[in-house]
Amino acid sequence: MKSLQLATLFVLSLSLCRQVSADDQKSTGDPPSASDFAFFEAKIRPVLIKYCYDCHSIEAGTAEGELRVDEKSALRAGGGRGPAIVPGQPDASLLLTAMLHQDSDLKMPPKEERLSDDVIHDFRKWIEMGAPDPRIANREETNEGWRGKDTAETFWAYQTPQASAVGEVSNPEWANDEIDRFILRQLDRNHLMPSQDAEPHVLLRRLHFDLVGLPPSPNDLKRFGRSIESHGIEKALENEVDSLLESPQFGEHWGRHWLDVARFGESSGKEANIPFPYAWRYRDYVIESVNADIPIDRFFTEQIAGDLLPYESQAERARLLVATGFLAVGTKNLSESNDKQFQADIVDEQIDSLSRAMMASSVACARCHDHKFDPFTMEDYYALAGIFESTKTFFGTFVSPASRQGGELMELPNLINQTVLHPSVTPEKVQELEQKLEELKAEKAEMDAAQRALFSGKKPEKTFTLRDVLANIWRTGPIVGKLQTVDEDGSAIPVAMGVNDRELIRDAHLLARGEVSRPGEQIPRRFPQAIRLDEPPQIPEGESGRLQLAEWLTDSQHPLTSRVFVNRVWHHLFGTGLVRTVDDFGTTGELPSHPELLDTLAVQFVEDGWSLKRLVRRLVLTRTYRQTSDFNQAAFLQDPENRLLWRMAKRRLPAESIRDAMLVVSEELDMSRPKGSLVARKILDKPISLIGLDPRLPTDLDGSLHRSVYLPVIRDRLPDVLELFDFAEPSLVTGDREKTNVPVQALYLMNSQFVLDRSQGFAERLDREAESSAERVKLAFQLCFARSPDHEELERSLAYLQTSSLSKGDNVAGRDELLMSFCQALLSTAEFRNID
Repeated sequence: MKSLQLATLFVLSLSLCRQVSADDQKSTGDPPSASDFAFFEAKIRPVLIKYCYDCHSIEAGTAEGELRVDEKSALRAGGGRGPAIVPGQPDASLLLTAMLHQDSDLKMPPKEERLSDDVIHDFRKWIEMGAPDPRIANREETNEGWRGKDTAETFWAYQTPQASAVGEVSNPEWANDEIDRFILRQLDRNHLMPSQDAEPHVLLRRLHFDLVGLPPSPNDLKRFGRSIESHGIEKALENEVDSLLESPQFGEHWGRHWLDVARFGESSGKEANIPFPYAWRYRDYVIESVNADIPIDRFFTEQIAGDLLPYESQAERARLLVATGFLAVGTKNLSESNDKQFQADIVDEQIDSLSRAMMASSVACARCHDHKFDPFTMEDYYALAGIFESTKTFFGTFVSPASRQGGELMELPNLINQTVLHPSVTPEKVQELEQKLEELKAEKAEMDAAQRALFSGKKPEKTFTLRDVLANIWRTGPIVGKLQTVDEDGSAIPVAMGVNDRELIRDAHLLARGEVSRPGEQIPRRFPQAIRLDEPPQIPEGESGRLQLAEWLTDSQHPLTSRVFVNRVWHHLFGTGLVRTVDDFGTTGELPSHPELLDTLAVQFVEDGWSLKRLVRRLVLTRTYRQTSDFNQAAFLQDPENRLLWRMAKRRLPAESIRDAMLVVSEELDMSRPKGSLVARKILDKPISLIGLDPRLPTDLDGSLHRSVYLPVIRDRLPDVLELFDFAEPSLVTGDREKTNVPVQALYLMNSQFVLDRSQGFAERLDREAESSAERVKLAFQLCFARSPDHEELERSLAYLQTSSLSKGDNVAGRDELLMSFCQALLSTAEFRNID
């Protein structure tokens, strides 16, 4: 404990020596973001429409209790009892009180069962967020004459991108690329200058973290320095970038970026939260595809319609089937007992995830009503819904006391040396399970006959209790689940999550207010009319339309797909997208800071074969990327948010890089890919609510020395390090993670067993590789910060290591503990978890 206190003091002393920007601190007074409004549109507005508008809206012509909920101001003003919403204070909000049914005189909805725990959780979270609500109170301001057609024809994001030429710039010699000239042109217009180049060690650390998510080693620093001396900075950078792009760690780091967008998760989420033991196959597919630099148009097509693509081998067929896991790994409300509602929710989740991920547009907001801001109608939504209603989703859960919905698994071609983690059974066990299943089916038939007899007023031959019915359902589910993972001999077969076309292809009915009980006319399958192509693909008879949807999305004329992807890549390298709202290119999103640059990049990206690696290479070799992040007061006063890119932004490392960097400096990182995931190896089909009772599982759900991309991504139960350092919410499309500085992060760095173990490993490495205290300090700084300590840092560090009573005499254990606390102090610094 004493050394831990000393470590804390040492962190404070280091912070006095070298301050790192806290730009990533989030203020509670920040205005609502696009993601906040997206949460309202996806989680809150549909519930208000379905359960509240009939009694509390202008549309219904009534406001019972003087309360209306169809406008922001009306909802906050409340009714006769006072404000319905108190932003930031859910327990003081009457709306939430009514939803909880805790007051017999105040229930919403009245005369009905309480809404599900998931819905109540969403409303509580929404109120805690400040109740963001984009609805405008003034009816005149909403412009009821608005037509989606007008927006589609005039708003920048719905126009086909066009490349532009750059005008003259003040210092053409500064530019390495046309990109630099676009940046410099904007700086010139605002009488600003770019910052000087970053020092080589800063640039190398930036490159390594941005491209592979890991820090450079001291040998990397020496090699890079020698390369600069021999070949110059330009060639040295090119060689370093090319080496990093070919590293398998590139796919692990950039694959994780896409997994954020693909809302990858290894459990269903929501109330039941049942594991997805086979989701890891999609994760590995993404990593392998990024490493292979699969063109992004092909990458998207495989994920939407891989099962419909031709293939030359069984291995390729398996890969393409796994790719469709993109449409299967989303959240599932397995507590839903209404099969039609469950299927409609799956379709809605697929439309929402696909349109947000690839178009940065919330088409699913048109499920209950025409989109309030963007040019998407209910007809657009249900035209797409027909495509996904004609698609069967394989997600692999079975009916049990914890889950009311079961889903099949997709069988993969059986390849040599293919990873299959679930166990085989004996042929006798298969026969036993099949016989038991037949008995349960026969019993179910008897139950159905008894029910029909009762409904017709006859006496059934045999009566059954509710307990009998539930026992039949719950015994059947696990047997069905097991039999779909083995062949007739009991050998485990490779299975995956994914989709394929249904036998019955049909158009979807337009549902009034999105309610499955109110079907209207059928809407022919097609694509949103706001996106205009010269030759849009036509959906043939007998096909779902997924393949044509992929062709439509990746058409070179599509105004969103290439723009959105290029902007996502820019965001990860420069800290902020050219369009800051990376997940919202609609009218509620922000305008691009450099529209001509964005369009030119999008066009050239397509012309260059949709190559991610070539795009990343081009961006990181610009002078814009090479700038220092040093503060300039005059430039800051003119452009405080650095939207003109007069410097590089200081950035907090993602959670995975913080953890992985600790493993690198302690020389403990296992760079191999583990088989499957913790969910597939140990958790299997056990409800997530029960995993805390399993002594085999580490309490922090870590316990691994592999890269963080292979940690379990369990919805509502993430590993501690991911949860605390702002990992992407795996239930939502997330192109821009939250960035917070909160006390619990410091507590984790001080007290978690993972950090303590890494500190111990780090100290042992320093003992092995350096002989004196001064050498250990210098090596520690090089490993942690890719630089040597300055004079004051060296003196303070040596004073800390040498003057404590723990270091005196022959107290070897005390010296070891002191060195470990020194190492922990370095791992806890802001500089360690930030990129300059």
